Amino acid sequence: MRIIGIDPGYAIVGIGAVDYIGNRFRTLEYGAITTPAGMSTVDRLKKIYDELTLYLEKYKPDAVAVEELFFNSNQKTAINVAQARGVILVAVKNANVPVYEYTPLQVKQSVTGYGRAQKGQIQQMVKTLLGLNVIPKPDDAADALALAICHAHSSKMNNLLGLNGVR
Repeated sequence: MRIIGIDPGYAIVGIGAVDYIGNRFRTLEYGAITTPAGMSTVDRLKKIYDELTLYLEKYKPDAVAVEELFFNSNQKTAINVAQARGVILVAVKNANVPVYEYTPLQVKQSVTGYGRAQKGQIQQMVKTLLGLNVIPKPDDAADALALAICHAHSSKMNNLLGLNGVR
């Protein structure tokens, strides 16, 4: 199964592609889509859409795992990230790829076995589970890979339980 994990953002969208075959991961690529602060909102959203669309065409995933939003105290940031997330969901839908959404708690639990794990613990487990030499940078890319790992584990569990895994 080919999975793309996406950590939504407005300035930085983390993205990572993995293959999950049997119980083994193979990392294909990871990185980030970045938009500069001086760029207009519409242009930033278009850049996210366009670059993600190219990424989806390149890797042709079987599934995309996206982090669900949690709101912080900064409303402007939350609105911008929500807009970017909407663009991400439309790009995935236009590519006809099933999208699965996971909370930060679900990702932490799946990757580390502990729902209150710290960022450094998650990054170290991503490195270990994917057999990487270094922790992926930027942090958003590591988060995207953690989402892909979470989906792989969730999908495997659903198959074992006889569930179809559709969210």
